[in-house]
Order: sequence, then C-alpha cells, then structure tokens
Amino acid sequence: MAGPGIKMAIGLCLLASLTACDEQAPSEKARPRVFVQEVKPAEYAANITLTGDVQARVQTELSFRVSGKIIQRTVDVGDRVSARQVLARLDPKDLQTNVDSAQAQVVAEQAKVKQNAASFVRQQKLLPKGYTSQSEYDSAQAALRSSQSSLAAAQAQLANAREQLSYTALISDAPGVITQRQAEVGQVVQATVPIFSLAQDGERDAVFNVYESLLAEPPSDKAVVVSLLDNPAIKTTGTVREITPAVSEQTGTVQVKVTLDSLPPGMQLGSVVSASANTRGKSAVELPWSALTKKVSDPAVWLVDGEGKAQLHTVTVGRYLTGKVIISDGLKGGEKVVIAGGQLLHPGVTVEIAENTYKELAAESQP
Repeated sequence: MAGPGIKMAIGLCLLASLTACDEQAPSEKARPRVFVQEVKPAEYAANITLTGDVQARVQTELSFRVSGKIIQRTVDVGDRVSARQVLARLDPKDLQTNVDSAQAQVVAEQAKVKQNAASFVRQQKLLPKGYTSQSEYDSAQAALRSSQSSLAAAQAQLANAREQLSYTALISDAPGVITQRQAEVGQVVQATVPIFSLAQDGERDAVFNVYESLLAEPPSDKAVVVSLLDNPAIKTTGTVREITPAVSEQTGTVQVKVTLDSLPPGMQLGSVVSASANTRGKSAVELPWSALTKKVSDPAVWLVDGEGKAQLHTVTVGRYLTGKVIISDGLKGGEKVVIAGGQLLHPGVTVEIAENTYKELAAESQP
C-alpha cells in the first residue's frame, strides 16, 4: 500500500498535467480560421457602357443685335428653318424715327452743298475779271468743302440708322432645327441675349458625359458602336472626335463627342443613344468583396505570410464591380489573401488556413 508521500506526488503530477492541458487548449482555440485565395494577376479590360444623345456638330445661339420689344415670333422649338429666314421681329418705331431724322439731315446738307457750290462757281467766274478778291474766293471754296464733308457724315449716319433698323429682324444664318426658345412676344430683350438655339444641318455627334476616372486608360481603338437606347437594333458607328480638357463643376464629368459616320432611320437629332467600349487591358487582380478592408482610410487586404501570420497590406482599387473588386496595384502575384474570416484579425496573429477555398465552401453550402 502506497504511503502518503507517494499519493501526494502522484496527485501533483496529475494536477501539473491538467494545468498543462488547460494552457495548451486556449492557444489552439485562439488561432482564427480563415479562407485564402492565391493572387493570380490577369489582363483586365473594363467594359464601359455610356448613355448620351445625338447633337448637331454646330449649334448657334441666335440673338438680336439691338435692344427692343419683341412684336413677332414666327418659329417654335422643333421647327426647321432655312438660311436667311426671319425668325422674330422687334418693334421698329424708335429706330425708324432715327432713320427719318438721319434722312432729313441728309436733305438739309444736300441743300447746303448746292448753295455753296453755286457761290463757289460765281467766285470762279468773277476772280479772273477782278470783280472779287482772292479771300472771298477762298472762303467760298472752304464753305463748299465743309458742306460736302457734312453731307458725307449725314449720309453715313443715315446708312448706320438703316442698318440698325434692319437688325430688328432676327435672321437665321444657316438651315437647321430650332432646339431652344428663350423669349416670347411682348418681352423686352437686350442686345446679344440668346433668343433661339439653332442646330445647324450637317454632321451629327453623339455626346456623352464621362467620369474622368474612366478616361485614365482611354481605349486604343477610337471606333465606337452607337445604338438607339430604346431600340438597340438601330445602330451606327462613329469615331471619338473630342474630349473636353476641363471637368464640369456641376457634374464632375468630361464631355466626349463621337462623330457619327451616318444617321440611320429612327436615330435623329435629340435621340438618346448608348455606346459600349473596352478600356485598355492591364494587369490586375480580381478578388471578392469580402477580401477588402481598410488601413486607416486606405483600401487594404489581409495577407498570410510564410510563417502563417496575418499582415495588413494597402492596395489600390481600380474598379468596384458587383460582388468583386479589381485590384490595380499593391499585389504582384503568389500572395495569399484572406477572403473570409478576416473580421477579427490583427497584425501578427497566427492563423489557421482552411483546407477548402472560400468558393468551394460556398458551393458546398448550396442546396
């Protein structure tokens, strides 16, 4: 029979063994279990679908060159007009008064010229005979020249008054379609204030408003297929003609103009159209949304290093898609990215990598 000392030794050994087990168990449970995906860069080209409308290559703002009250408007929005067609008229009374006054001034100056011319002719006949002096002859000649100058000034003033009167008619410079109207009959307008917007006949552009970030890598092929939004079967081709260099303060976009090669039936001025284009391909990494986290305010992912420890790594997101993100910079290839289970990780923690990938686990969970 064992003595008390032996029993106590056995008890202490059992207690030490249980204590050791208790210490090891939490360390095993403390390892977070995560699913990872190995980084495999691939060529990625984003497909962009844009919506815009068909506009005229040349659009003109038509305005009166003088101020006045509108008494007539002969066209409306959507009307087709021809070159030299009268679109609206101002009240001409005040300007007609100026013409009449200028005309009267011309008649008065013509009478002075006629009178001074007769006096000068008399002086020319009397001077050789000695019946007049040289000073009187010179005075008659100066008076004639002065009156002739005054007549020329009056005639120029009359021509200017008649020109101002002609400006009471707003005339189209070229054939086209009225797209906007900014004034009505009875309204008093100032000179140069737009009254109509005219889309001139000729080439047509498809105009799109595009966010600047989408043009960071513009497509190498400038050819674009443009289709009618409500009927994609109606389509045509075009070429990128112009990209505005400035970003709009209101929308934060830049304007892209695509010259249309032809305008098929059903696609006309003002039609809403769409266009698709692929950006220039570049190396990128595709990851599920669950892999993305933040490092302060920058996008980041959790990586598992060679020692099985989690490290937070900053990345650059090139594009956000449905259910996934495209990482354009920060990952080279071969890294192990945590795609599930990263919510409780902290830098340097040792993790347990699940045998199945996240996608396989999701597939198993499907009924």
